[in-house]
Amino acid sequence: MYIRIPDPPKTLSADEQSRLLDVVARQGSRRDLALLTLALGTGLRLREIVGLNVGDVATKSGEVAWKVVLPKGITKGRRGGVAFLPENVRAALQGHLASKKAIGEPTGPKAPLFLSSQFRQLSLRRLQFIFARWQEVAGFERPYNFHALRHTAITNVYRATKDLFLTQRFA
Repeated sequence: MYIRIPDPPKTLSADEQSRLLDVVARQGSRRDLALLTLALGTGLRLREIVGLNVGDVATKSGEVAWKVVLPKGITKGRRGGVAFLPENVRAALQGHLASKKAIGEPTGPKAPLFLSSQFRQLSLRRLQFIFARWQEVAGFERPYNFHALRHTAITNVYRATKDLFLTQRFA
């Protein structure tokens, strides 16, 4: 009898991460940059990212909060949760919110944070397509699914801290 050892999760290399964000920063929209920076910086799941509203990440003064309380309706198992936003994620979200105001998208607390070109909440499939498109532009040798961004964020925390308990809490 053989014991099957599962394959390790697929993660982006440090070079792939920087290439992806550089290409999106140079050629993409602030929305796409905020989406991918948020995914890589926090490890949020696909459904959690598209389910965020402006009021979840922005304070009443319009600044991006450093701590986001995730609504129970968008998290896995409806448990709710908390995400802490690193400085680069806050900067990308601040730029996205500024561009939303400039182009006339709704910025009220209940407005979706990420909208499609039809001014509706971004769909799960559309976000997957956005990530796939930017992988092609960045010249990735092999395609990753969106969940690889979560695995990458969690792996980055472990590599930086070497603290398994902290990494589990982050996940």
